[in-house]
Amino acid sequence: MKLAINLLNFGPAAKLKNFRRWIDFAEASGFDALLISDHVAVTSDVASRYPVPFMDPFVMLSWAAARTTGIQLGTTVTIVPYRHPLHTASLVSNIDRLSEGRFIFGVGAGWAAQEFAALGLDFEHRGSVTNEYLEAMKVCWTQNVANFSGRFVEFSEVHTTRPLQQPHPPIWVGGASDAALRRAVRYGTAWHPIRIRLDWLRETGYPRLKQIAAAETKAVPQLCPRIMLHPSPKPLPDSERFAGQGTFEQIQADLDELERMGATYVTLDTYSGDPASIEHMDAHFEALQLVRRR
Repeated sequence: MKLAINLLNFGPAAKLKNFRRWIDFAEASGFDALLISDHVAVTSDVASRYPVPFMDPFVMLSWAAARTTGIQLGTTVTIVPYRHPLHTASLVSNIDRLSEGRFIFGVGAGWAAQEFAALGLDFEHRGSVTNEYLEAMKVCWTQNVANFSGRFVEFSEVHTTRPLQQPHPPIWVGGASDAALRRAVRYGTAWHPIRIRLDWLRETGYPRLKQIAAAETKAVPQLCPRIMLHPSPKPLPDSERFAGQGTFEQIQADLDELERMGATYVTLDTYSGDPASIEHMDAHFEALQLVRRR
């Protein structure tokens, strides 16, 4: 089971010197991947969780590709409806080429209604848009001249830049609804649930994914969750905590169970929800190193 880090790309600590430290730490410590989140318009609903400055993931990952040599780089997650699929397909192909095939494309349909409104986008149909855009992007990645006609997007005779990884970089699909699970089965390489409880994953989420895959007569996507990494000095009741919360022993037990379930990657998210906490980078690194040495 591989371990990834969620790089914190927002708030008062979103500074070049800190990004250098995050990226250098991740690669030097032997982590397998470094992932980054996505927002375009930081409206009030977004800013309450992820304050400005908010650094664009594709710009950040392009810079990270030049600074690193072996670690995989990706998004957790790109909000697919925010960009035209021709634009996103080109960004993905470019970063995959610049990183020499190290890109992971994490995707989601989005949650911030105010951000959709600011961008002039349809919030109600975001799931359907996401599905169609993924179809269109796959055409761009697998054909030298792309044509596509759908409900939300149409283009013809577009000469494409194809990614280095073929047929395309791995697609990790976020979300926990049936619609998201179906999207993971139909379009994804992996299912990428975020901030989960292990009992829910074990008893509800993962069995449901398998049911949907069987109904679609498709392979079950890989399991690649993103979990919290919030150590505490005292044990937390299992009935009240999410995966990755609690003592180091509890966190280790969570990772062991995910490995037994067949998880191929686990992304560790050290963000507590308090933007000021991002400044205390040594505490984040200490927690990550403890997990890395488990």
